[in-house]
Amino acid sequence: MPASYNNLWKLLIDRNMKKKDLMAITGLSQATIGKLGRNETVKSDVLIKICESLGCDIGDIMEITKLTD
Repeated sequence: MPASYNNLWKLLIDRNMKKKDLMAITGLSQATIGKLGRNETVKSDVLIKICESLGCDIGDIMEITKLTD
């Protein structure tokens, strides 16, 4: 199922944070942040690390999108 991480980017904007700030607090690599930016698949431990670092729930950073026919 395709996922969208637009909620994550909106959350960062609301908190006046940049992607490099997210990398700093989570320890994620630039490649992983790039995957998120392209809505590519990432491991669940990455999503959990983001949620723990930002103090939010999974629905606050991602949503499942429907496939179009």
